[in-house]
Amino acid sequence: MEQVIKALLAVVIGVAAAVIYFYGSNKLLDIIFPSQTRDPAKGVRNLRVSGMIRPWLFLGPALLSLGVYLVWPVVASVDYSLHGPSGQNFVGLANYRWLFFDAEFRESMFNNMLWLVFVPALSTFFGLIIAWLTDRIWWGSFAKMMIFMPMAISFVGASVIWKFVYDYRGDGADQIGILNAIVVALGGEPHVWIAMPFWNNFFLMVILLWIQTGFAMVLLSAALRGIPEETIEAAVIDGANGLQIFFKIMVPQIYNTIAVVWTTITIIVLKIFDIVLAMTNGQWDTQVLANLMFDWMFRGGGDFGRGATIAIVIMVLVIPIMVWNIRNARKEMEGR
Repeated sequence: MEQVIKALLAVVIGVAAAVIYFYGSNKLLDIIFPSQTRDPAKGVRNLRVSGMIRPWLFLGPALLSLGVYLVWPVVASVDYSLHGPSGQNFVGLANYRWLFFDAEFRESMFNNMLWLVFVPALSTFFGLIIAWLTDRIWWGSFAKMMIFMPMAISFVGASVIWKFVYDYRGDGADQIGILNAIVVALGGEPHVWIAMPFWNNFFLMVILLWIQTGFAMVLLSAALRGIPEETIEAAVIDGANGLQIFFKIMVPQIYNTIAVVWTTITIIVLKIFDIVLAMTNGQWDTQVLANLMFDWMFRGGGDFGRGATIAIVIMVLVIPIMVWNIRNARKEMEGR
């Protein structure tokens, strides 16, 4: 209850502070540069000056937050990556050389590549198919709501739920894990699913698929609804069947939305941390970059240099995708 009260207080105080800031700063600006003066020329000049300053009053807090929480951490991380474990002794590029010869880093890169290959593609594919199918049935809205619901659950919460799906009890004991219960009911042997090297990565991916498919479905469903009916009617008149209309008429028209969904999920995958930490903590060959960074930064005494180096690698991998996304968005805006 205490945490709920603190959260509510934080929301109330935050909103109140924002209102006071924006109202007070605009009021102060009007007092310093009044538009109503005895000299009309001065009033016009004040109006022009206040018009130039006012947008910065709104942008100021956002720019300050970006500087404090985005720009400065990047600069600090680059600096730490050039120093030793304590962050004080300068070691140059030694931490980057270490990356190339560290087996755990190579394992993390391999696992991240696995996630990158399968999760964005499958999430987008399932979201697209579900969006198309749910628009064709009368209970489609209910189906969409149920599929979207996992989006409201945190990654850790979803991991706890799926731990019950993959749960394993010793041979002869009642299996409470859904997957093992089904296997046993079919005459098979139960397994410790998340401790099976290589395949356990896919069992973890299923959790993110479960969460992100709803996100993909909502965006792609909106895009499909925006397709002009004339193009579909023309395809029907030309004798195209349902699959041909979907893959050759509808999908090409929503390519930009598909690209946005795919790249957004790709960025999430590159930063994946919570699911691996909660499910395996990187054991049994499931280590990923973000969890490896956490291990080096905060465990075993901490090594700020190597932890920061891994953080830089993650950032470098994310930047090209973000740039590509922004360029696509600009092209789309220019096209309109």
